[in-house]
Amino acid sequence: MAPRTHGPQPTLEAVAAVAGVSRATVSRVINLVPTVDPQIVAAVERAIEETGYVPNLAARSLVTRRTGSVALVVSEPTERHSDSPFLERLFTDPYIGRVTAGAQRVLRPRGIHLTILPADGPAHDQVVGYVRQGHVDGVLLVSSSNADPLPARLAALPLPVVLSTRIGDLPDDVPTVDLDQAAGGRLAAQHLLGTGRTRLASVAGPSDVPFARERLAGFLDAVRAAGLDDPVVVEGDLTRASGELAARRLLAALPEVDGVFAASDLMADGASTAFQAAGRRVPEDVAIVGFDDSTVARGAHPPLTTIHQPVEDMASEMARLLLADLDGTSSPVGTAMFTPSLVVRDSA
Repeated sequence: MAPRTHGPQPTLEAVAAVAGVSRATVSRVINLVPTVDPQIVAAVERAIEETGYVPNLAARSLVTRRTGSVALVVSEPTERHSDSPFLERLFTDPYIGRVTAGAQRVLRPRGIHLTILPADGPAHDQVVGYVRQGHVDGVLLVSSSNADPLPARLAALPLPVVLSTRIGDLPDDVPTVDLDQAAGGRLAAQHLLGTGRTRLASVAGPSDVPFARERLAGFLDAVRAAGLDDPVVVEGDLTRASGELAARRLLAALPEVDGVFAASDLMADGASTAFQAAGRRVPEDVAIVGFDDSTVARGAHPPLTTIHQPVEDMASEMARLLLADLDGTSSPVGTAMFTPSLVVRDSA
């Protein structure tokens, strides 16, 4: 690579000469036009590196009306109560890391930056203001509560929004990527029943969270279809600590419990820890099935049998839908639905 000097800044013409293409082609690459041949893109990028050319991002924004950034907004309504602070839960939940990785698969090759915006209730106005001021080209929105007002506020803005799950009363043209949550609950029940467990219970997620309700509904449907009494249900907030507390409550309410479905791997891991601390062996005395198939499931003791949701693939689909809208190539999709699967490990 040629040494860089502090003289005049390299021009588009200089980049074009090194790359062996026209100035217009260099401009198209810099402005992220998606139809440019990948080999030409690579040649122009090498020429930019060799010449030390620095694109004028402000000028590019005037031409493309793009910022080159997309927001990943993780929202929670003001009404949610938890023993764990929002930011602590946000950055310790493996789910958000998986969403970020999946979105980056699609955004990074296009040179688009991902900006993470945590949005608990007090931050909603700030996030809406940031997005409205044009700092990002679109929003990937993770929200789980019908009580959350932020999805409707963002959907009303003149830029693309893609949801991680269908919640609240939003227009049908807001694209959504979701999982068949009830099918996952049914898989968990069928597996526990298949291993001979008959005294079942569930550590459910918050009742105001649609996906948690759907997971529980699927679980209950399968248990009832087998002719068993309704399981004991204890609600948690999807954290490990709430899973530990729920397990202690389950032991008090149903000492003979022999099979538990938890609505998240974190709660399943917490429940497993509490059961073992109380002298109950997992899975010999109590079989446990979680949900997510996160790194928590693989690192638990014993490793968790769990319902796999392809979070990275779902997040990649969210990013593809957003970019298709920005590129003007989108078509009505409604909800893109993914299918869960059972992953059997040692806990059940």
